[in-house]
Amino acid sequence: MRKSQSRTGRKARLGAVAVGLTVGFASVAVPSAAADPAGGELAWGPCPAEYALDPDTDQCGTVTVPRDYANPGAGSIDVLVTRHGAEDPAARRGVLFTNPGGPGGDAIASNGMFAQALPEQIRRQWDFIGVQPRGLAHAGAVECAVTPELLAAMNVGFAGGAARLACDGAAPGATAHITTENTARDWEQVRIALGVDVIDVYGLSYGTILASTYATLFPRHTGRMVLDSAVDREWLWNDVLWHQNDGYKARFYDLMDWIAANDAIYGLGGTPLQVYQRWSDRIVGEAGGNPTLAPPPAQIGDVPPGLENVADAYRAGVDLTGPARVQFEAFLRRLADPAHAQSASSIYALTRQVLPARNSWPMVARVIRDGLGALPEGVPSDVTEDQLNSIVQAQMMQAIVLCNENAVAPRPERLPGWLFSTFVTGDLFDAIGYGYSAGPGCAGAPPVTALPEIGNHGLATAPLVLQGLRDPQTPYDGGVRHARDMNAHLVTVEGGDHGAAIQGGNTTVDTAITDYLLTGATTVTRVPEAPITAPL
Repeated sequence: MRKSQSRTGRKARLGAVAVGLTVGFASVAVPSAAADPAGGELAWGPCPAEYALDPDTDQCGTVTVPRDYANPGAGSIDVLVTRHGAEDPAARRGVLFTNPGGPGGDAIASNGMFAQALPEQIRRQWDFIGVQPRGLAHAGAVECAVTPELLAAMNVGFAGGAARLACDGAAPGATAHITTENTARDWEQVRIALGVDVIDVYGLSYGTILASTYATLFPRHTGRMVLDSAVDREWLWNDVLWHQNDGYKARFYDLMDWIAANDAIYGLGGTPLQVYQRWSDRIVGEAGGNPTLAPPPAQIGDVPPGLENVADAYRAGVDLTGPARVQFEAFLRRLADPAHAQSASSIYALTRQVLPARNSWPMVARVIRDGLGALPEGVPSDVTEDQLNSIVQAQMMQAIVLCNENAVAPRPERLPGWLFSTFVTGDLFDAIGYGYSAGPGCAGAPPVTALPEIGNHGLATAPLVLQGLRDPQTPYDGGVRHARDMNAHLVTVEGGDHGAAIQGGNTTVDTAITDYLLTGATTVTRVPEAPITAPL
């Protein structure tokens, strides 16, 4: 990414957190601008230094692929591939392609992590393969002229238009090739270069869309697929983030319940409402503005002494006035000083960010109690300029993919909600979903292609879908429909962790994955919520 001519400062505070996650079936081969790579001739060597991967376990190589499979004269790009070799080479069964989601997730950085997170028997018997999604570093990285003005536009919701202007401005159409289908076709080129006939897959979040797109295009070369936290194709893309709004709110109240239930450890209050007030106070102390997410319902423990006889009326009154009260307080604080906004709080952004990962909840509870100083080493509240540039690059690629293949029309009737949540309250629990659904998210960046209609067209083995009941990032109903579209075996996972296979501690999930990848089937259909394994 080309740096802006105007420095953003040595450190820049993150005001918002990117989320992600992400039509017709092509039945004939598309000519390519470059010859197919020779089978089995991918040359392995050390990975780029920035990944700090052990060369004894993780190697990298490049595969040359067409820039645009539909346009043979558009040249080629080199795509970086990484391999974490099977830990027991004598028992090796095949290759497992991985993708961390996004769109915009770095497949080189995540591949080894997946190898460590998935069951031991799998990492002993499979080579884990990460193929860098096009547009990111080491995969035809797009040069984006990021200016403070474009960053400001992204921060208020115009992500697609800002990304296309930053990365396409000097050469219109330069990012049109960054699509899920083209990345899936890159997988096929890598398969050929590896010299294997069939690939198995672990795809997380948006990676489930990428994996199912590959399986739709190349069913004969698709083996066993673990689709973890799947996305409904009919939501792509404006509706994906819209459906996250309610899920994140519900998971926030789960967090408040959990901290209250552990009051003996954290001392933040014995009711969710008491915990909420401590959380709100901490955000006001950091940023000057209070959160506008409605407080949890009042419980008996919230009734002041002496009002027990009218406890029900008291609680009803608190619940009735609570949402309006926090909105009004936030309005007054911002009226007094426009800089007093909840979105300026690192604790506020952190809270939303970790909701899909319950193992991070103890950390959030300690931060609410003790402040940002309670963050563990390596999790700073501020980011360096280089780190911010990497985050912005990922956000750019995410926005480019979302808008390049968005198939859901904007809903202008939701514009008032976007305006209010973005410019009045700064409420991330509403603004992100409203921004795409109402239209600003892809304003100035109309779609350039249609994602193939995913489906099971003769797969030898039905995919396995793992779906969390209360996952805020990929809501359960969407995963059920993805499983239906792919004629997959669905495993329902209690709780709301995003990425059931990688959160750790869920032995039943491990059993289901191991059985499935070894035999092609599992009898598991429902899994209890994983325990929190992080220190309390």
